[in-house]
Amino acid sequence: MSKHGLILFGHGARDPRWAEPFERLATKLRALRPEPLSLAFLELMTPDLPTAIEQLVTDGCDAVTVVPVFFGQGGHIRRDLPELLDRCRVMFPSLTLHCATAVGEDESVLNAVAQYCVRQIG
Repeated sequence: MSKHGLILFGHGARDPRWAEPFERLATKLRALRPEPLSLAFLELMTPDLPTAIEQLVTDGCDAVTVVPVFFGQGGHIRRDLPELLDRCRVMFPSLTLHCATAVGEDESVLNAVAQYCVRQIG
């Protein structure tokens, strides 16, 4: 039976409070789907992407989708993440590894942010 893991991938920061919205998002997702989910970070925080993938593989996942929780597709998403994913594909050759676009590129996310902005002005 197939098990599909999900990784929320963020930049990372020195201040651990930066990760709090990502942790809340992970909690919401865990309530919606029973399969394994992990956070992973590009730098400054743990786990990194290879470590998160390794844990999901250990948990029995044969497929993983990485969701970049970035607002746009800057250098980290266009350059760093593809290189990191290529290394992970070599490390885990039997794993099906998919990467979504940055969440901020999705129209429904932009619509939600626009509605949030409107609510701020009453």
